[in-house]
Amino acid sequence: MNKKPFVLGLTGNIASGKTYVLSWLAKRGAKTIDADLVAQQTYLPGNPAYAPLIEHFGENIKHASGHIDRAALSKIVFSDPVQLKELEAIVHPATIEAIRALIEQAIEKDGVKLVVVEAVKLFESGMGKLCDATWVTTADDETRLGRLIQGRGMDPISAAKRLNSQSPQEEKTKMADFVITTDGNFEDTGTQIETGLKKLGIIL
Repeated sequence: MNKKPFVLGLTGNIASGKTYVLSWLAKRGAKTIDADLVAQQTYLPGNPAYAPLIEHFGENIKHASGHIDRAALSKIVFSDPVQLKELEAIVHPATIEAIRALIEQAIEKDGVKLVVVEAVKLFESGMGKLCDATWVTTADDETRLGRLIQGRGMDPISAAKRLNSQSPQEEKTKMADFVITTDGNFEDTGTQIETGLKKLGIIL
């Protein structure tokens, strides 16, 4: 039997540097899991969240092809916090089970030391319970706003709304085992990642 890889949860608010940290770890051999992409897979016809979503939200969220129209679904849930909770109650359990299966697959492979699960709602969904430790990325609001405007082409008003729509970063940092601040340059962020790995006893 292969040695069980270490499972690390990675989270943080929008434009806080999660993608860079995930890419850094992937380049050094970590198996990475994007929870958002896994969640999207649960929506596909025949997959666990498909029928419950249609039953709750109605046939109008389907394309003619039978696939769920994610844009139509998003329009419903992001204007109604109650509906968003209903969506999460359906999708989160299915996503957690799919990620659990991906972790099991990683155990079967030789040489996988680290599995990183990246999820915006790592703590809120209960996904953090799958992980041996959790990291949170943070950056100040000015830095994050600049990233959204310059890096993602968002207008300032929309970018500010996105920042303000999420729970305060401090809520995540209080629950994390390690915090990476990404306001500096890439080299500084890389040094922090290496420090975090040393704390876990992991060499990539």
